[in-house]
Amino acid sequence: MRYEIFRDHVKLSKLGLGAMRLPQTEPGFAKPIDVPKARELIDYCMAQGVNYYDTAYIYHGGNFEVVLGQALSGYPRDSYYVADKFNVQANPDYRLQFREQRTRLGMEYIDFYMLHGVTDLTVQAYEQCGCIPFFQEQKRLGHIRYLGFSFHGTPACLRELLKKNGWDFVQIQLNYYDWFEGTAKEQYEILREHGIPIMVMEPDHGGMLANLPEECLRLLPSGGGSPAAWALRFVMQLPGVAVVLSGMSDMEQTKDNVATAASGQRLSDEEISRLKQISGMLRKKIAVPCTACRYCCDNCPQGLDIPSLLSAYNEYRDDAATLGKPEMAAWRLLRLKALPENKQPAACIGCGSCTAHCPQALEIPKYLQEMAALLQ
Repeated sequence: MRYEIFRDHVKLSKLGLGAMRLPQTEPGFAKPIDVPKARELIDYCMAQGVNYYDTAYIYHGGNFEVVLGQALSGYPRDSYYVADKFNVQANPDYRLQFREQRTRLGMEYIDFYMLHGVTDLTVQAYEQCGCIPFFQEQKRLGHIRYLGFSFHGTPACLRELLKKNGWDFVQIQLNYYDWFEGTAKEQYEILREHGIPIMVMEPDHGGMLANLPEECLRLLPSGGGSPAAWALRFVMQLPGVAVVLSGMSDMEQTKDNVATAASGQRLSDEEISRLKQISGMLRKKIAVPCTACRYCCDNCPQGLDIPSLLSAYNEYRDDAATLGKPEMAAWRLLRLKALPENKQPAACIGCGSCTAHCPQALEIPKYLQEMAALLQ
């Protein structure tokens, strides 16, 4: 495993285990964690030198904090680093949430602590609730080693946030698609200007770059590993990136990611050019860049499986663009008719809670309304 010096002689593995997409006992939203398989992944990562484990108050209904704490309890405390997050939307009582997290983990201190998913819409809530001075005090007391935030907002918002307080690190969504087609490159450059270590989430854009369409796969040069490996290699070679998180769901993914991180194989200019071409092709195909993080689902009063609905919408838009006639692609949405009426797009009441909780602030009600109209 390769390591990066973070600061204070802290060495972090280039690859970190992200807890949002762990094995479950059965497919589907909010299904229980498959604890034996999750622990097997953690044990394998520890054996291969992975020492950074990222969780959050809301992941798997908070259950993974317990699973992670139990899985790591058999290892020396100085052999790993745990990252956790305060989510103001889940519970604005930051004192209670922080105390509960340490209890769930069974740990006296948390190595890397973050404000969770800061966006242009949530930044004010974090700044005004009083949590930042509280966490700074917890750092002084030794209950937090390093304080930062995970970010899904605009570059302008990031610049403003960096002017206030002192941050030890920042976690951003960074992958080659968002680099060439989004604002990830600008966010990265802002953090480099400030000399702030970068933790990376969504290196394969929620699985999109690990499951490329056939025409994109043909552009990947041979001998560079899996599509996921190409995505990891792009991010891992960027200066200033301390850890790249991967939400691993099975042992095959885990072994592939560990091997990629250990190899340190860099991309050539020609290979980067190919990834840029792939990004342009994907941009034409993807109407809604949903990463299936499911933050929107927990707060939907209708209980809609929003990522699944948006996946059907993207299929429809992809066919519409290919055929040049949207009406000829509407059949892509017909499978949604098999859902109960109260789970179909028309069940959306347009409350906007999904957009408020979406890290990318996607206008989800607008897409659901469009689908509902087409289905009628």
